[in-house]
Amino acid sequence: MPPVPVVAGSRSAEPKLPVNLTVDGRAVEIPDVGGSLLDALRDELGLTSVKDGCSPQGQCGCCTVLVDGRARVACVTPLRRVAGRTVTTVDGLPEDRRAALVGAFSAHGASQCGFCTPGILCRLASLDDGADVGAVESALMAHLCRCTGWRSIVEAGVSALVDGVTVGTDAGGSGGPARAALEGGAAQQVGADVVLGRGGFAADTAPRGALVAVPDGSGDWAVASTLREARAAVGKVQGRRSGLPVRPPLEVPPGDWALTLATSWVEPAYLEPDASWAEPGGGAASPVANGGAFGGKLDSPVVAASRMLADRLQAPVLAMLAREDVVRLGPKRPPIAAGLRADGTGTVRVVRTPGIAASISSVAPGLVVEEVEAAGPPTSAGIRAAGWAEAAVLLAGLRAAAGGRRDPDGTGKASVTAPPTAGGGSAEATVSLDSSGRPVAVEVTVHAGEPLSEVTLRSYVAGAAHMALGWVMSEGIAVDDLGAPEDLTIRSWGVLRARDTPPVTVTIAGRQGPPRAVADATFAAVAAATWIALGLPPTWPTSRGAPR
Repeated sequence: MPPVPVVAGSRSAEPKLPVNLTVDGRAVEIPDVGGSLLDALRDELGLTSVKDGCSPQGQCGCCTVLVDGRARVACVTPLRRVAGRTVTTVDGLPEDRRAALVGAFSAHGASQCGFCTPGILCRLASLDDGADVGAVESALMAHLCRCTGWRSIVEAGVSALVDGVTVGTDAGGSGGPARAALEGGAAQQVGADVVLGRGGFAADTAPRGALVAVPDGSGDWAVASTLREARAAVGKVQGRRSGLPVRPPLEVPPGDWALTLATSWVEPAYLEPDASWAEPGGGAASPVANGGAFGGKLDSPVVAASRMLADRLQAPVLAMLAREDVVRLGPKRPPIAAGLRADGTGTVRVVRTPGIAASISSVAPGLVVEEVEAAGPPTSAGIRAAGWAEAAVLLAGLRAAAGGRRDPDGTGKASVTAPPTAGGGSAEATVSLDSSGRPVAVEVTVHAGEPLSEVTLRSYVAGAAHMALGWVMSEGIAVDDLGAPEDLTIRSWGVLRARDTPPVTVTIAGRQGPPRAVADATFAAVAAATWIALGLPPTWPTSRGAPR
């Protein structure tokens, strides 16, 4: 491996034009080296509540702050544009406004990993008094949340800003972290600090002054004093939306099938881009931080990179992926193309992935699994319920087809029990669509054993339902003939927006016995119920959800 390039351009090597502004009530002077307001807030002032989820796409809303009281996305706002103005982060919001929002978000389970929440709080805090549900939903159109399923966020905003309800900040109870860890697959915090973005994300906890490393596009890493300098050194270009159609990469195997299904490439769409830091001779910080990333960070390259570079350069190093890197390098759930006979036997073709055949067979042992090569991004059986969820959906669809449910009537029902390796929990789901095929209601009953925290449990179930709806109806990324992802922007993946996400009613049944994870069972059950409600169309996404 060639020597790692270290960019010589430190802050002192560039012209420094002072920009004076007020940040969270404090007058500051920041050198303008051509960067964004986000660069200044994080790198110069150390304000880590302002998150970098997609810069400079300006599409996720995680870096939202207030400029003279109005919400603005910091990653696409040049620092010089806010000279002489007042900037407010979530930490500088009026105490009563912030406390009301934080309490409401905790009470409604409206924050899981907490990466997107500070930006959402800032935007909601900017709404005029007397805002209604429509205003809250409209405000959220500028944001992406992948964890919660949106409705708890809407409910929290309405509770704090419309109803004026004041609640405590520990509504998740002492069992909240345990339930979150069970459902998310990683240790997690629950409470006010999480809502405020203090979940211990690697990019936030790296030592001040650590060098920053980014992929250089050739398999190596470029290192510089700041993230802006490192990205400039590799010529980072903002990602794009291709406009190309999303198509399944595999063809259904030939046969006389009672039911077929082919799925497409799907982006896990976790909000916190991969990051890890290390000091010389030390271990590397986990990129998972306060959330499991739906299995997408199990083998993230940033861990080995930060450790290797710190030892080589004998300095602390923070290795980071840009949003475009996450799409190109991050693993996807393996697409399938399956044909089933009426007796439940059949063949599933799946993109070759270690462990995927065993996952499919754990739920549908009657299916022959054919692993095939396909040009595309990396895949992983560690992505949420990969393999067994598809098998459970196929079997539920086959039962519906046998009962004459091929014609869409706007309602679908399905029941799924996860295999023991996935927690063994079970869920029953009912999905209702309107006449245009849009989801209007989701009802889920879960058998989770001891709930531990009803607030946290309901939040994870609703989040899984949201992801399942999108998986079937609207989510996918275009991939070129060489297998490279073409849709590199957050808004191009078809993730359902707040306004397009229906209410999710959660019933907690079977409260006795040891706690069992049910979010993945919910994911599979809601996906199956949605597919059935649509009349079992043969390809996903069905394009009958939110416009992509």
